Amino acid sequence: MKISLTDREADVMQSLWEHGASTVAEVRERLADPLAYTTVLTVLRTLEAKGYVGHEEAGRGHRFFASVRQQAARKNAVQHLTDKLFKGSAELLFSHLVSEQKLSADQISRMRQLLAERADEEKPQ
Repeated sequence: MKISLTDREADVMQSLWEHGASTVAEVRERLADPLAYTTVLTVLRTLEAKGYVGHEEAGRGHRFFASVRQQAARKNAVQHLTDKLFKGSAELLFSHLVSEQKLSADQISRMRQLLAERADEEKPQ
């Protein structure tokens, strides 16, 4: 499943991923932007129509929950970014991230470790 989110949809999904099943009012309270209740409901209904969110009855209202995993959404977003801006090259994306970010020694060390682990996985047994 290809997952594509607008910025507002991503904010709503982030709330559901972090806090689990929530009412419209609960999601609304967690958003940085002061959105109307009906706007948040519309975003949730749109996400539900896309298959990214489901709901369960909760008294007179609904509790909405994420139907897709955050990791799947991240993977899709990175792939989209890589395809659109880096000619499909993960190496170009990585080079850009390393050269354009102010990385701490710890971050560089963790990146080296991840690359070393990946290289070990690729070695023939």
